[in-house]
Amino acid sequence: MSLKIIPLALLALAGAAYGAGDLAIEVERIGERFSVQARATLDAPAALAWRVLTDYDNLPSFIPGLTASAVLLREANRAMLEQKGEARFLIFTFPIEMRLEVLESPHAWITARAVGGNLRRMNGRYDLQPSGSGVLLRYTGELEPAFDLPPLVGTLALRSMVEEQFSAMVAEIERRAAGAR
Repeated sequence: MSLKIIPLALLALAGAAYGAGDLAIEVERIGERFSVQARATLDAPAALAWRVLTDYDNLPSFIPGLTASAVLLREANRAMLEQKGEARFLIFTFPIEMRLEVLESPHAWITARAVGGNLRRMNGRYDLQPSGSGVLLRYTGELEPAFDLPPLVGTLALRSMVEEQFSAMVAEIERRAAGAR
């Protein structure tokens, strides 16, 4: 997500449906860990993208699979979040619960790391970089679930979730940008 699990649909379809240029998502399994990289060039200002990325309490309204997201603590550029949801793939469902420590550098980057929940490890980072009249949104992350994911199914399930969720984040940023024009 979210990180939000943050923390994601078909890549080509997602790019066409949401209008984002340069949409790309990669998921690689390395032992029990998964490495995730995603990026999209958006026709939206960085400030607006920032507002969507940090709209933590409302993420479940536009991020598929995320059923709850709440800010437990907020101090300057640090937040503690609790998120719940599930990853689905074919007949498989994997529940996900996380407590995240989030650090923010407004309009530039957001990092999150799991400090509780059913992931052994989760670290993620969103970066916002100006690009033409819009912004390049990049996500990099690494996670290791504390539950079993079969080798082939696990990779496909996580890739499907990342594509769906990242595409939904991109779509929400572009929807709000279109409404602001």
